[in-house]
Amino acid sequence: MFRIIHAALASGICLFACIESKAEPARPLALGSLGALPLVPVVVFGDHPRLTVEQFANENHLDLVDVKRRHAASGVIHCGNARGAGQLTLADNVITTAAHVLFDEQGQLRGDSAHCFFTSTVADQEITTAIDVASVVSGNSEPYAKPAVHDWAVARLLRPVKGAVPYSLGAPAQTAQDIEFVARGHSDWGAGSAMSMENCRLHDVLSKGSEGTREFSFDCDAGVGASGGAVLNSNGGRLLAVFVGYRSIAPDQTMPFSTQHYNFAVTVDGAFRRAVEAAAGFSTAAR
Repeated sequence: MFRIIHAALASGICLFACIESKAEPARPLALGSLGALPLVPVVVFGDHPRLTVEQFANENHLDLVDVKRRHAASGVIHCGNARGAGQLTLADNVITTAAHVLFDEQGQLRGDSAHCFFTSTVADQEITTAIDVASVVSGNSEPYAKPAVHDWAVARLLRPVKGAVPYSLGAPAQTAQDIEFVARGHSDWGAGSAMSMENCRLHDVLSKGSEGTREFSFDCDAGVGASGGAVLNSNGGRLLAVFVGYRSIAPDQTMPFSTQHYNFAVTVDGAFRRAVEAAAGFSTAAR
């Protein structure tokens, strides 16, 4: 049995679901078989390779102001007593995230519009905006009981986030594609308010949803509270997928990326993409 973690926070505790994988039962990795394989901290509760915006810009020889501007779309979602990640997508009042950030284990919205907010940072100023929970469209409202490939959601904000550049949508994700993972909400970074960034790679398609979405494994580091974070193309401006969770036989250990230890994301394809486009079109017409 894999342990499948949906990485949202509730009162500081990880919300998780333990379900059986449809794949063959996981077997412990023999330490002697690891050889010189690079260690990829896919599930991390300790040291990790995630970078702050400042570190990412410096390491990749990028202009810091430009990096902050391009990623002002990434923010934190608080809904009821849960915290996750999300991002402005296609419009300055449309957000994408994982469904379990907004829906609880009973399939109920975690809060109303008075208790669900999106916070982003624009020009070094935090802006908090209420989520219109009546506008939520998702792959399903029971993300803890249904296959992870349906764990996606789109919602409108009650007002636009002025000055932020929303992520556009990228071409369909591909195996072995270089990506950039950007998220706020990690529990071990500044109480979940700081943004972290990392370059890594998509691996295999794990499953396909009836609505056209696909579930990909990927080897960026992630942690509790980062659910819903942006999986972007390598140039960092086009959204390909949202982070949903991880599967691991030993989630508290740093191990090589493998079929028994990986993070996974759901692509913005099919009904997910259409829901984003519809929400953005509605907001454009309204203004």
